[in-house]
Amino acid sequence: MADQVQYFMETQLPNHQKHYNSFTFPSLLSPNPPSTPSSLSLFTKAIKSQKPFLDSLLLKAGALLFRGFPVETAKDFNDVVEAFGFEELPYVGGAAPRTNVVGRVFTANESPADQKIPFHHEMAQVPEFPSKLFFFCEVEPGSGGETPIVLSHIIYERMKDKYPEFVWRLEEHGLIYTRVLGEGDDPSSPIGRGWKSTFLTTDKSVAEERAAKLGMKLEWIGDGVKTIMGPIPAVKYDKSRQRKIWFNSMVAAYTGWEDERNDPVKAVTFGDGKPLPADIIYDCLKILEEECVAIPWKKGDVLLIDNWAVLHSRRPFDPPRRVLASLCK
Repeated sequence: MADQVQYFMETQLPNHQKHYNSFTFPSLLSPNPPSTPSSLSLFTKAIKSQKPFLDSLLLKAGALLFRGFPVETAKDFNDVVEAFGFEELPYVGGAAPRTNVVGRVFTANESPADQKIPFHHEMAQVPEFPSKLFFFCEVEPGSGGETPIVLSHIIYERMKDKYPEFVWRLEEHGLIYTRVLGEGDDPSSPIGRGWKSTFLTTDKSVAEERAAKLGMKLEWIGDGVKTIMGPIPAVKYDKSRQRKIWFNSMVAAYTGWEDERNDPVKAVTFGDGKPLPADIIYDCLKILEEECVAIPWKKGDVLLIDNWAVLHSRRPFDPPRRVLASLCK
């Protein structure tokens, strides 16, 4: 069986990675040597046999991009996800419209191509969120459509240095997220998941039970429902790396949770109900953009993100583009 020195090779992508003291973000892995004939089964076997190496690299780098491996279809991607052995996380409580494709594989956020999806930790607005995310590029974008990523502890440190009082209030009070859901999904909205698919039921009482398990309050209004989540922490402590992280969807909610039912300014407040300062939110957005890395997708790319370490977003694109996702506990 190939070891990691023989099968996985760390490579560089000039102008598309950030270099820190002891690691490169993200870590880019390719077959070694690139000329070696590869197969999906060889790839999945190497993942299983070299899991400790991949786990340690993910702990250090926060994100791994696998490029040049023979991953062609959604089913191939599902096999890759399965090879890692992480437990699947059911998508309950998330905001994005998604469709199950095969096995553990879903479409990524299906909102329109001209819309930007702001930076967020996946499902940071609910207590049960994935620890790992996989993305797979099945169809390269015509142009644009990158999935920018950024290290969360860097954002926490920069925000604390620049706005210590604001960050203290966030740590003291947390955040409350409010979102109005329709009955069915609205594919024209980046937060257009209806209550039936959000809670995986058509029964209001079952929806209420599932919301209660998430710590979410529901207020039924017409054919929709207002969901109120929080106060929940806006800053968390990453025990595995022993550092504080900017674990929230504050910028995403304040700048992007907008559709015919939702006003983004009302979508997120301090945990005591007081409004957030717009100037600081938009400066945080600027800091996120400054610190991020945006690698153009290539067909067959698989991106593994540690959701405890990294925020992600999506840039607008010219179709076609098909990026699939899988969430793990």
